[in-house]
Amino acid sequence: MNTISWSDFEKVEIRVGKIVEARVFEEARVPAYILHIDFGPEIGMRKSSAQITKLYSAEDLPGKLVVGVVNFPKKQIGPLMSECLVTGFHDENGDVALCVPDKKVPLGAKLC
Repeated sequence: MNTISWSDFEKVEIRVGKIVEARVFEEARVPAYILHIDFGPEIGMRKSSAQITKLYSAEDLPGKLVVGVVNFPKKQIGPLMSECLVTGFHDENGDVALCVPDKKVPLGAKLC
């Protein structure tokens, strides 16, 4: 494992957002959803592709708080311009479980 400095960590903007819309990403090569996430008034709405279809249905995602990296450069994923990275962990089957706060926190709150 590589180590990083505290100043390296401080550069990563890891924020809480709320999924407001989720739909199947029809053009994706690997099953995925397109998520529209509200990161609060400072950051606003961001779109992302998330390969979380094994553990979540699109209908269950709106309203869910998620943790995302909001200061990566935009990335073209097929026809979608992804604007943030939604974080998660692989389970024992390799499926992705979202990283979520276990208490209600303000949208846009930064990981500390």
